[in-house]
Amino acid sequence: MFIAEHHRHHLPPQGWKFGIAVNDGSKIVGVVTVGRPVSRHKDDGFTAEVTRCCTDGTRNACSILYAAAWRAARAMGYKRLITYILASETGTSLKASGWREIGRTKAGSWNSPSRPRVDKAPTTQKTLFEAV
Repeated sequence: MFIAEHHRHHLPPQGWKFGIAVNDGSKIVGVVTVGRPVSRHKDDGFTAEVTRCCTDGTRNACSILYAAAWRAARAMGYKRLITYILASETGTSLKASGWREIGRTKAGSWNSPSRPRVDKAPTTQKTLFEAV
């Protein structure tokens, strides 16, 4: 519900392994969801992916969520945590919580003649980050 109401460009994820919320003492101000990597090439059993990080704009909430997601993923046995952001986003919260940029994707759609799909998210270039 929180993601549906507050995320700027994505719907809530279809499924996820775990989620974390942050509050300001009286209400939830942000959530993060972590699941299996969307790319099958990265789904090695040791890698998890932050599929959504969403806040109401509360200062430092994103950084708190990214750091908490990495601590939780490590505690669950994951060796790597990744996430993608739009190339137009700065990644300030990721960098502030100790993540590093490791590459860029090609822009494009998941749609193909052999497997038609409707794009429900931006198809622009993304930046890949990894928790350190």
